[in-house]
Amino acid sequence: MITLRHLVFREMLYRRGRLLLGILSVLVAVGSFVGAFTLLQLHETRTQTILQRKEQELRRTLEALNDQIRRTMLSLGFNVVILPKDQNLADFHAEDFAAKDMPEEYVTRLARSKLITIRHLLPSLQQKIDWPEIGRRIILIGTRGEAPLLHEDPKQSMSQPVPPGGIVLGYELHRDRGLKLGDQVSLLGRQFTVQRLHDERGNKDDITAWIELSVAQDLLNKKGRINAILALECFCEGPALPQVRREIAGILPETQVIERSSEALTRSEARAQVEADGKTRIEQERQARIRLQRERERFAAILVPLVMAACAVWIGLLTFLDTRERRLEIAILRALGLGTLQVLFIFLAKALVIGLIGGLLGVAAGVLAGAQIGTALEGGSVAMADLLRSVAAVLGFSLLMAPVLSIAASWIPALLAAQQHPADILREA
Repeated sequence: MITLRHLVFREMLYRRGRLLLGILSVLVAVGSFVGAFTLLQLHETRTQTILQRKEQELRRTLEALNDQIRRTMLSLGFNVVILPKDQNLADFHAEDFAAKDMPEEYVTRLARSKLITIRHLLPSLQQKIDWPEIGRRIILIGTRGEAPLLHEDPKQSMSQPVPPGGIVLGYELHRDRGLKLGDQVSLLGRQFTVQRLHDERGNKDDITAWIELSVAQDLLNKKGRINAILALECFCEGPALPQVRREIAGILPETQVIERSSEALTRSEARAQVEADGKTRIEQERQARIRLQRERERFAAILVPLVMAACAVWIGLLTFLDTRERRLEIAILRALGLGTLQVLFIFLAKALVIGLIGGLLGVAAGVLAGAQIGTALEGGSVAMADLLRSVAAVLGFSLLMAPVLSIAASWIPALLAAQQHPADILREA
């Protein structure tokens, strides 16, 4: 007994060439759609990869510059000076020390606050005096150990405190007298033991003597007073000095803050410029890739519908030729009792099979072609598993779209053939 399934099977075998042409048409239609989407997806993936690589390179560059700035700031020493509010800055720069003073308790107040813009607080009392025992004018600095910031983990000290009874001498002060470590010297009638001898520095340090802060306060009759607090400015984003001033003013409104120009400041500005330039280049790259993506999307939006329409017309033409050449067979089948829907089913079932086979082949061809073209255009490579995951939704849609396209293209000629009256056809024969 011949069933509809046998008739469908024989219908597909009767015109093998046209069957293959129909499958090829669906393959081209689906392949063009999937290939275009795959190419666009590869471009987007490649764009993200390029931008991420450039951002990582910028971050590494900025981190290296940050490390250089921090090392430079540490090597150059304290670069922030906190002075009394009434200190004339012109006099300070001319004399290189503050004539006014302020309570030593200010250091404790800063150490107890939650400072975020400065580190390594070092109080000092500095003044130019005559050293009568050696008959020359020197700079005397009284200092002590750094005041630890109580809200932070202890950091390695940037300076070594002078022990009580000790003295540290600049190059000019120990060279002329041939002093050595451990020698005894007299300063303003007080005996001191030489603790360290500095090499030549070529600046005011060569004529400076450092002693313990409390001793200097006694010698200068300034008990509990200091005239400067030295600090190290932390590395922050953007201009740091305004932040430092705002923070210090909130804690010690009776003071003023100055920043010593340094190589660190120059490097910080260079770092900011590198960051700005890097972000500009990344944004330019992003905009260029977006423009290219839009151009390809516009091209695909024109080409893919044209290809699919042409393939649909071709499938409809193949079905029309099949039904026209087999009019007599259709009429005989109708005369033997086959209904309109059954005849329609034969041709639409064939279209369904063409759509399924062509859809599977088209999806595979589209992914492979899109990947190959995309790799050639974009450079680099992409894992096929990652690519399939990124286009999975479109692949599923394409597998559904292929048989729908094939059936829709075959519907009208198949319906016309099924609706013809068998008597009219047989009478013509």
